[in-house]
Parts: sequence; C-alpha cells; structure tokens
Amino acid sequence: MYQKLINKEYKLAVIGLGYVGLPIALEFAKKISVIGFDINAGRIELMKKGIDPSNELEKEAFEGCDIVFTNSLDVLREAKFFIVAVPTPVDEHNVPDLIPVTKASETIGKVIKKGDYVVYESTVYPGCTEEDCLPIIESLSGLKMCKDFKLGYSPERINPGDKEHTLAKIVKVVSGCDAESAEEIAKTYEIVVKAGVHRASSIKVAEAAKIIENTQRDLNIALMNELSIIFDKMGINTYEVLEAAGTKWNFLRFQPGLVGGHCIGVDPYYLTYKSNKLGYDSKVILAGRVINDEMPYYVAKKVVQHIIRNTKDITKAKVLVKGATFKENVSDIRNSKVADVVKELRSFSLQVDVIDPHADSDELVHEYGFGLTKEPANDYDAVIVTVPHNQYKDLTEDYWLSITKPGALLADLKGTYRNKISKINYWSL
Repeated sequence: MYQKLINKEYKLAVIGLGYVGLPIALEFAKKISVIGFDINAGRIELMKKGIDPSNELEKEAFEGCDIVFTNSLDVLREAKFFIVAVPTPVDEHNVPDLIPVTKASETIGKVIKKGDYVVYESTVYPGCTEEDCLPIIESLSGLKMCKDFKLGYSPERINPGDKEHTLAKIVKVVSGCDAESAEEIAKTYEIVVKAGVHRASSIKVAEAAKIIENTQRDLNIALMNELSIIFDKMGINTYEVLEAAGTKWNFLRFQPGLVGGHCIGVDPYYLTYKSNKLGYDSKVILAGRVINDEMPYYVAKKVVQHIIRNTKDITKAKVLVKGATFKENVSDIRNSKVADVVKELRSFSLQVDVIDPHADSDELVHEYGFGLTKEPANDYDAVIVTVPHNQYKDLTEDYWLSITKPGALLADLKGTYRNKISKINYWSL
C-alpha cells in the first residue's frame, strides 16, 4: 500500500474536510495523489478556489498540491486508502452523537474494495471504531476486515489557531487491525509526519490515548476554575497565585477559563458514556465537567451582581461581550461557552452586544440566536473580555473608559489586563 501511494499508483482519500481533514489532505497532497471528499457542495466549491471555509489555512497551503475536491462517490471510489476525519459532537444531553461518523462509515461501505485501507481520525470512545463503524462497512460492502480490507485508527491532534504545533511536527499515534496494517498505516503517515509515529498495540489503545489527552486537560482546567471561585471569595487574584506557584519546577501551568470547542469540552463525555455502558459511573471526570460547564453562569452572575449594585434599573443596563469564538484567534464557534454567558445575561433583561473580529455573524445567529454588533457603544455598564484575541491585547485603559459608564466593570476572564487597570472596576477569574 505505502509504496503504491508513493508511486501515485494508488490514491488516498480524506472524508470530511473541516479543521482536521483539510490540513491532513493538503499535507498528503504535497507528496501523493489525494481525493478530498466532503458532503457539503458549497465547501467543496470554496476549496476548489483555494479557500479554506474554516479560515485556518492561507491560499498558499493549496498550492502545489495533487488533490481533487469532490462530493461524488464515483470519484471517491478511485481511492485505496481512506481517512475519516468527520466531527464527533455530543447532543443537548451530552450524549455522543455518532451520526457523522456512522454516515461516513456508510459512505465507505459503498465505495470500499478488496485490498483497501480505512483509518479513522475522529475522536471516539474506545471500541467505537470496531464496534460501531466496522459493522456498517462490512454490512454494506460484503467485505471482511483483515481478510478483504484493513482497518486502523490514528487520532487527530490538530489544534485550531496553532501555527507552531502543526501536523508534521506532532508525533502521530497509529494502530491497525493486525501487524501488517499497523505497519503500512505507520509508513503512510510517516510520509507527512516528520516528528515520527507511535505504534499503539491496538485500535482501542489508540482511541483511549486520544480521549484521555483532552480529558486530562479538562480536569486540570476544572481545578483552576474551582480555585478561581475559591480565591475570589478570599479576595486574592488567581493569576497572581498561579504566577507564584509556577515558580516550582513541576507545577502544571493551567489557567481558569471557559471550556468550549469540539475537543476538551466534548471528548470527556465520550469516555464517561462508554464507562457508564460498562457499569462504572465516572466520578472525577464528570465532576470536572460539571465545574467547567457551570463557569459561563458563574461569570454572568458576577457581572449581574456588579450591575445590580451600581445601576438603578437593571433592565436598562448594557453589557459588551468581546469575543464569541471558543478560543482566541480562531473563527470556530462550535460549542462556544460564550453563547451561554450571553444567554444568561439576557435572561436578566440586559442589553448585550457582542463583538468579535474572527467570528461570522450569520453563523452565530444560526447557531445561537444572536449576531455581532459592528461597533461598540460608549455607555456600557460592564464589558466582558471572554476571548483574548490578539486584536484585544494592546487595548489601553483609555479605550475601556471611552466605551463605559462611570462605575462600570471590566471582566477580564483570562487576566490579559492584570495590573494595567486602575480607573475602572476590574475582575478576572
């Protein structure tokens, strides 16, 4: 398989061209022949023009690539090596939503041939690839794993907005249904991953490795969030405490904040879901999830309390929220906890304006029911800097004074302006 891909006798296909799939497809396309497949025809047309719909990659990333973008099964059928990189979200009850990954499996089942390889990159709970996806492929294709085709799992490690830790620079975990497939999959990824690959002993081990990467981060951030609540009651600044504690060599440098996005705020629920199915109810992991999911309401409560103390009529109060994406310097609004902050503030009949240089207003309206304000007003009772985009970092105290009323609050969730504010009421996590 590897050698024929190198010789361009075989083609590699990436199914799902979002934040994960498109960078993978383009990286491979610099070396081998690639088919980029997505069911969204509009996105396909943009990518044909060298435009990344996710606004992560520049036009130059498409140059010199041997790639065909398509939503045609007939074109997809030409591939011999399939990589699945579709989203794996949770529903409103935090239950894993496997529809994208099962639909992708149905697509593969319709086009797969003897001798083909299928590798999943989508984050799932241990066992999902073999227990949920494989039966769909085998049923629709009439083929059997290992005998007719090979199956593998290699978890994605793409970090939106991160220009340093790119695909080629991060060690890739790989696995296969047998020793032969594991080695062929490893060699295939080594075409583009210069940092090397780690060969996991099984597909389940590779799935579990991915899921705990984000679960660990979620728990550490939950600890910081809980500490920020405690330290706030003590009247001390969390970031000053972390700065002092960070002088010890083995202190882990996590910070409090809103935990959203399609990874850290989602993946732990996949693990606890599977754990529950096996008869074990998670305690530590879910405790962390509860803390992080409640932080938007804690932030809104602190802001509302300040407004009540300083405003005669709360229904006439105005709040500016700066930042709507799930993290800094990206356009991704998926599972953005800023939306929960806005919703909670509006439940108190507050007027809430939202500004973000990266987010798309129409997308926010469609997803959360509110859009962006083009320009800020000059009479806010509170401003919440939820996401520290680069555009916000150099804003001065004079700027904040120019858009707020006397007695207003600057809620600086990530501590960007710590020790720089003296004329406005200041609060951070």
